[in-house]
Amino acid sequence: MNIVVCVKQVPDTAVERTLRPDGTLDRAAVDGLINELDEYAIEEGLRIAEAHGGEVTVLSMGPARAAESVRKALSMGAGRAVHLADEALAGSDALATSYAMARVLAVIGFDLVICGSESTDARTGVLPAMLAERLGVAQLTLASKVEIDGTAVRIRRVSDEGYDVVAGQLPAVVSVVEKINEPRYPSFKGIMAAKKKPVQALSLAGAGIDPALAGLGGSATAVAGFAARPPRAAGVVVRDEGDGGARIAAFLAGRKFI
Repeated sequence: MNIVVCVKQVPDTAVERTLRPDGTLDRAAVDGLINELDEYAIEEGLRIAEAHGGEVTVLSMGPARAAESVRKALSMGAGRAVHLADEALAGSDALATSYAMARVLAVIGFDLVICGSESTDARTGVLPAMLAERLGVAQLTLASKVEIDGTAVRIRRVSDEGYDVVAGQLPAVVSVVEKINEPRYPSFKGIMAAKKKPVQALSLAGAGIDPALAGLGGSATAVAGFAARPPRAAGVVVRDEGDGGARIAAFLAGRKFI
């Protein structure tokens, strides 16, 4: 089985992030790391390959520095990687990103594509559905359990009433939530082996991507405006002078809490 796991490098969420004048995230200003939710997708891909045979390929779209996250995915156990890196891709929105990645998937081939539920920078959560639509295959999203039986794939999706069972046929795109498994830590042996695993570098031309449909200029959406978050205002201190309860009630009522 040819399993492709989509992996994104994101800015460290523990530090302050800023936007550039064009409204895009300044990724060079902070350290990048592998999207945490993608680690669950990697783990699930590895488990499926171990149970049913096949190989896990990591697919990442991003600048040259994203190779660090690609190598981590390889050190977890993936067999090979494809890195789509081109300066013309900078600023791509979800629509442009799904177009570019779908083009790459059409080139490398797949039986099953696995994604995390969302990225911790954009948090749109729409890429898996967009990929499935562009590829013309089934989508099974927000899976808390994945089962493969021949060419049939079935997932459990947690709902307010319990869980839903969603079924489809391979090839398919599946997205997973963080409760599906516990990602493994790269071993020293895995880290050393990752240095020798093949990483295929692709540009827009190599993947047959139309430059007019990629990057900030080829995106259908853009940031219209933004402003820095205002500093946190000082709190209101209410001193009880016999009327503390009434003053607190008035304060809460003024803000429509009661």
